[in-house]
Amino acid sequence: MSIEIVFQRGEITLKGKIHLAQGNGPFTTIVLLHGIPGNEIDVLGLGQKLSDKGINVLTFNYSGTYKSDGLYSFANSQLDIQAAYTFLHQNEQIKRFKIDTSRFYIGGYSDGGGMALSYAVNHREINAVFSIAGNDHGEFMREYSKDKNLKNIVDNIFEKMKEQENVIRFAPNSTPKEIMEQNIDISPYDQRLNSKALASKQLLLIGGWDDSKVTIENYILPLYRKLLEENANKITIRAFQDGHSFDNTRNELMHAILEWINSIEHVSKISHK
Repeated sequence: MSIEIVFQRGEITLKGKIHLAQGNGPFTTIVLLHGIPGNEIDVLGLGQKLSDKGINVLTFNYSGTYKSDGLYSFANSQLDIQAAYTFLHQNEQIKRFKIDTSRFYIGGYSDGGGMALSYAVNHREINAVFSIAGNDHGEFMREYSKDKNLKNIVDNIFEKMKEQENVIRFAPNSTPKEIMEQNIDISPYDQRLNSKALASKQLLLIGGWDDSKVTIENYILPLYRKLLEENANKITIRAFQDGHSFDNTRNELMHAILEWINSIEHVSKISHK
Protein backbone atom coordinates (compact mmCIF):
# COMPACT_ATOMS: atom_id res chain seq x y z
CA MET A 1 0.00 0.00 0.00
CA SER A 2 1.27 3.47 -0.84
CA ILE A 3 -0.11 6.96 -0.29
CA GLU A 4 0.86 10.26 -1.88
CA ILE A 5 2.55 12.77 0.39
CA VAL A 6 3.55 16.42 0.19
CA PHE A 7 6.17 18.15 2.32
CA GLN A 8 7.97 21.47 2.29
CA ARG A 9 11.53 22.71 1.87
CA GLY A 10 10.96 26.30 2.78
CA GLU A 11 8.64 27.59 0.06
CA ILE A 12 9.41 24.62 -2.22
CA THR A 13 6.74 21.91 -2.28
CA LEU A 14 8.06 18.38 -2.77
CA LYS A 15 5.85 15.47 -3.79
CA GLY A 16 6.29 11.75 -3.34
CA LYS A 17 4.89 8.55 -1.90
CA ILE A 18 5.17 6.55 1.29
CA HIS A 19 5.05 2.83 0.75
CA LEU A 20 3.54 1.72 4.03
CA ALA A 21 4.41 -1.29 6.13
CA GLN A 22 1.35 -3.05 7.52
CA GLY A 23 0.90 -3.94 11.16
CA ASN A 24 1.25 -2.41 14.60
CA GLY A 25 4.78 -1.04 14.25
CA PRO A 26 6.85 0.84 15.02
CA PHE A 27 8.63 0.26 11.73
CA THR A 28 12.07 0.62 10.22
CA THR A 29 11.89 3.53 7.75
CA ILE A 30 13.91 4.34 4.63
CA VAL A 31 14.27 7.45 2.50
CA LEU A 32 14.91 5.98 -0.96
CA LEU A 33 16.29 8.35 -3.62
CA HIS A 34 15.74 7.95 -7.34
CA GLY A 35 18.17 8.53 -10.19
CA ILE A 36 17.91 11.23 -12.82
CA PRO A 37 15.30 11.87 -14.01
CA GLY A 38 13.61 9.06 -12.04
CA ASN A 39 9.84 8.62 -12.01
CA GLU A 40 6.78 9.35 -9.87
CA ILE A 41 6.03 5.75 -8.90
CA ASP A 42 8.91 3.94 -7.17
CA VAL A 43 12.64 3.22 -7.31
CA LEU A 44 13.30 -0.12 -9.04
CA GLY A 45 10.09 -1.36 -7.42
CA LEU A 46 11.91 -1.48 -4.08
CA GLY A 47 9.49 0.74 -2.21
CA GLN A 48 6.67 -1.72 -2.68
CA LYS A 49 8.85 -4.79 -2.17
CA LEU A 50 10.37 -3.53 1.09
CA SER A 51 7.05 -2.28 2.46
CA ASP A 52 5.67 -5.80 1.92
CA LYS A 53 8.47 -6.95 4.25
CA GLY A 54 7.48 -4.55 7.04
CA ILE A 55 9.52 -1.44 6.19
CA ASN A 56 8.22 2.07 5.50
CA VAL A 57 9.78 3.57 2.38
CA LEU A 58 9.54 7.24 1.40
CA THR A 59 10.23 8.01 -2.26
CA PHE A 60 9.96 11.55 -3.57
CA ASN A 61 10.84 13.73 -6.53
CA TYR A 62 13.69 16.18 -6.10
CA SER A 63 13.21 19.89 -6.59
CA GLY A 64 12.67 20.59 -10.27
CA THR A 65 11.57 17.06 -11.17
CA TYR A 66 8.05 16.04 -12.14
CA LYS A 67 5.46 17.82 -9.96
CA SER A 68 7.87 19.02 -7.26
CA ASP A 69 8.53 22.77 -7.24
CA GLY A 70 11.84 24.48 -7.80
CA LEU A 71 14.88 23.61 -9.91
CA TYR A 72 17.15 20.59 -9.94
CA SER A 73 20.78 20.78 -8.80
CA PHE A 74 23.11 18.77 -6.58
CA ALA A 75 22.85 21.34 -3.81
CA ASN A 76 19.06 21.52 -3.98
CA SER A 77 18.83 17.72 -3.88
CA GLN A 78 20.83 17.67 -0.65
CA LEU A 79 18.44 20.20 0.86
CA ASP A 80 15.53 18.08 -0.34
CA ILE A 81 16.90 15.06 1.51
CA GLN A 82 17.16 17.15 4.68
CA ALA A 83 13.53 18.20 4.22
CA ALA A 84 12.47 14.55 3.86
CA TYR A 85 14.43 13.62 7.00
CA THR A 86 12.83 16.47 8.95
CA PHE A 87 9.36 15.55 7.68
CA LEU A 88 9.66 11.95 8.85
CA HIS A 89 10.95 13.03 12.27
CA GLN A 90 7.99 15.27 13.04
CA ASN A 91 5.88 13.87 15.88
CA GLU A 92 2.79 13.95 13.69
CA GLN A 93 4.41 11.77 11.01
CA ILE A 94 6.05 9.44 13.55
CA LYS A 95 2.59 8.64 14.91
CA ARG A 96 0.86 8.60 11.54
CA PHE A 97 3.30 6.20 9.88
CA LYS A 98 4.39 4.31 13.05
CA ILE A 99 8.04 5.22 12.55
CA ASP A 100 10.84 3.90 14.74
CA THR A 101 13.32 6.77 14.45
CA SER A 102 16.11 4.62 15.89
CA ARG A 103 15.81 2.40 12.80
CA PHE A 104 16.21 4.95 10.03
CA TYR A 105 18.13 4.57 6.76
CA ILE A 106 18.89 6.56 3.64
CA GLY A 107 19.62 4.89 0.34
CA GLY A 108 19.47 5.54 -3.36
CA TYR A 109 19.88 4.27 -6.88
CA SER A 110 22.27 5.61 -9.53
CA ASP A 111 22.52 9.41 -9.02
CA GLY A 112 20.39 8.87 -5.92
CA GLY A 113 23.00 6.48 -4.51
CA GLY A 114 25.64 9.17 -4.91
CA MET A 115 23.33 11.73 -3.33
CA ALA A 116 22.66 9.41 -0.36
CA LEU A 117 26.36 8.91 0.29
CA SER A 118 27.07 12.64 -0.09
CA TYR A 119 24.31 13.45 2.37
CA ALA A 120 25.71 10.99 4.90
CA VAL A 121 29.13 12.68 4.66
CA ASN A 122 27.74 15.90 6.11
CA HIS A 123 25.16 14.50 8.54
CA ARG A 124 26.39 12.64 11.60
CA GLU A 125 22.86 11.59 12.48
CA ILE A 126 22.86 9.28 9.43
CA ASN A 127 24.56 6.13 10.66
CA ALA A 128 23.60 3.72 7.89
CA VAL A 129 23.34 4.30 4.15
CA PHE A 130 23.12 2.13 1.06
CA SER A 131 23.98 2.88 -2.54
CA ILE A 132 22.74 0.88 -5.55
CA ALA A 133 24.94 1.47 -8.60
CA GLY A 134 25.64 4.83 -7.00
CA ASN A 135 27.26 7.49 -9.13
CA ASP A 136 30.37 9.10 -7.65
CA HIS A 137 29.94 12.56 -9.14
CA GLY A 138 33.60 13.38 -8.59
CA GLU A 139 34.80 10.36 -10.56
CA PHE A 140 32.12 10.92 -13.19
CA MET A 141 33.31 14.48 -13.83
CA ARG A 142 36.93 13.30 -14.05
CA GLU A 143 35.94 10.78 -16.74
CA TYR A 144 33.68 13.30 -18.46
CA SER A 145 36.45 15.90 -18.71
CA LYS A 146 38.95 13.41 -20.19
CA ASP A 147 36.79 11.37 -22.58
CA LYS A 148 35.46 13.40 -25.54
CA ASN A 149 33.19 10.59 -26.70
CA LEU A 150 31.62 10.28 -23.25
CA LYS A 151 31.27 14.06 -23.06
CA ASN A 152 29.37 14.18 -26.35
CA ILE A 153 27.03 11.36 -25.28
CA VAL A 154 26.33 12.94 -21.90
CA ASP A 155 25.82 16.43 -23.34
CA ASN A 156 23.28 15.09 -25.82
CA ILE A 157 21.40 13.27 -23.04
CA PHE A 158 21.18 16.42 -20.94
CA GLU A 159 20.11 18.57 -23.90
CA LYS A 160 17.25 16.15 -24.53
CA MET A 161 16.30 16.19 -20.85
CA LYS A 162 16.18 20.00 -20.93
CA GLU A 163 13.41 19.74 -23.52
CA GLN A 164 11.25 17.72 -21.08
CA GLU A 165 10.23 20.44 -18.67
CA ASN A 166 7.42 18.29 -17.30
CA VAL A 167 10.11 15.82 -16.18
CA ILE A 168 13.09 17.94 -15.10
CA ARG A 169 13.95 21.63 -14.87
CA PHE A 170 17.61 22.39 -14.25
CA ALA A 171 19.00 25.17 -12.10
CA PRO A 172 21.67 27.36 -13.75
CA ASN A 173 25.11 25.71 -13.92
CA SER A 174 23.85 22.27 -12.90
CA THR A 175 24.52 20.15 -16.01
CA PRO A 176 27.91 18.43 -16.48
CA LYS A 177 28.79 20.79 -19.33
CA GLU A 178 28.08 23.87 -17.22
CA ILE A 179 29.85 22.43 -14.20
CA MET A 180 33.01 21.88 -16.24
CA GLU A 181 32.86 25.18 -18.14
CA GLN A 182 32.24 27.20 -14.99
CA ASN A 183 34.80 25.19 -12.99
CA ILE A 184 32.23 24.61 -10.27
CA ASP A 185 33.49 22.86 -7.15
CA ILE A 186 31.81 19.47 -6.80
CA SER A 187 34.16 18.16 -4.10
CA PRO A 188 31.23 17.82 -1.63
CA TYR A 189 29.85 15.11 -3.96
CA ASP A 190 33.16 13.29 -4.51
CA GLN A 191 32.83 10.08 -2.50
CA ARG A 192 36.47 9.04 -2.53
CA LEU A 193 37.56 12.50 -1.49
CA ASN A 194 35.12 12.31 1.44
CA SER A 195 35.69 8.66 2.32
CA LYS A 196 37.06 9.50 5.78
CA ALA A 197 33.69 10.95 6.80
CA LEU A 198 31.95 7.78 5.57
CA ALA A 199 34.33 5.30 7.16
CA SER A 200 32.57 5.12 10.54
CA LYS A 201 29.12 4.44 9.09
CA GLN A 202 27.29 1.24 8.20
CA LEU A 203 27.52 1.04 4.42
CA LEU A 204 26.04 -1.22 1.77
CA LEU A 205 27.53 -0.80 -1.71
CA ILE A 206 25.77 -2.63 -4.53
CA GLY A 207 26.90 -2.93 -8.13
CA GLY A 208 26.08 -4.80 -11.31
CA TRP A 209 28.76 -6.80 -13.08
CA ASP A 210 27.20 -5.90 -16.43
CA ASP A 211 26.59 -2.24 -15.59
CA SER A 212 28.30 -0.13 -18.26
CA LYS A 213 27.26 3.20 -16.68
CA VAL A 214 28.37 2.88 -13.05
CA THR A 215 30.95 0.17 -13.44
CA ILE A 216 32.20 -1.93 -10.57
CA GLU A 217 35.79 -1.38 -11.74
CA ASN A 218 35.66 2.42 -11.87
CA TYR A 219 33.13 3.27 -9.18
CA ILE A 220 32.24 0.56 -6.66
CA LEU A 221 35.59 -1.10 -6.00
CA PRO A 222 37.71 2.10 -5.91
CA LEU A 223 35.38 3.55 -3.27
CA TYR A 224 35.49 0.29 -1.33
CA ARG A 225 39.31 0.27 -1.39
CA LYS A 226 39.47 3.91 -0.34
CA LEU A 227 37.13 3.25 2.58
CA LEU A 228 39.34 0.38 3.70
CA GLU A 229 42.32 2.75 3.68
CA GLU A 230 40.33 4.89 6.14
CA ASN A 231 39.91 1.81 8.39
CA ALA A 232 36.22 1.38 7.62
CA ASN A 233 35.07 -1.94 9.06
CA LYS A 234 31.30 -1.81 8.60
CA ILE A 235 31.05 -2.15 4.83
CA THR A 236 29.03 -4.74 2.96
CA ILE A 237 29.62 -4.99 -0.77
CA ARG A 238 27.35 -6.96 -3.09
CA ALA A 239 27.42 -7.49 -6.84
CA PHE A 240 24.82 -8.99 -9.14
CA GLN A 241 25.21 -10.27 -12.67
CA ASP A 242 22.95 -7.62 -14.12
CA GLY A 243 22.99 -4.24 -15.82
CA HIS A 244 22.37 -0.74 -14.51
CA SER A 245 18.60 -1.19 -14.21
CA PHE A 246 18.83 -4.53 -12.35
CA ASP A 247 15.93 -5.78 -14.48
CA ASN A 248 16.62 -9.46 -13.74
CA THR A 249 17.66 -9.31 -10.08
CA ARG A 250 15.29 -6.93 -8.29
CA ASN A 251 14.07 -9.54 -5.84
CA GLU A 252 17.69 -10.43 -5.01
CA LEU A 253 18.41 -6.71 -4.67
CA MET A 254 15.55 -6.32 -2.19
CA HIS A 255 16.77 -9.31 -0.16
CA ALA A 256 20.32 -7.91 -0.04
CA ILE A 257 19.02 -4.64 1.43
CA LEU A 258 16.73 -6.49 3.83
CA GLU A 259 19.53 -8.79 5.04
CA TRP A 260 21.83 -5.80 5.56
CA ILE A 261 19.20 -3.97 7.61
CA ASN A 262 18.42 -7.09 9.65
CA SER A 263 22.11 -7.62 10.41
CA ILE A 264 22.45 -4.04 11.70
CA GLU A 265 19.33 -4.23 13.82
CA HIS A 266 20.26 -7.67 15.20
CA VAL A 267 23.61 -6.31 16.42
CA SER A 268 21.84 -3.26 17.86
CA LYS A 269 19.45 -5.46 19.85
CA ILE A 270 22.34 -7.48 21.28
CA SER A 271 24.29 -4.36 22.29
CA HIS A 272 21.27 -2.97 24.16
CA LYS A 273 20.65 -6.10 26.22
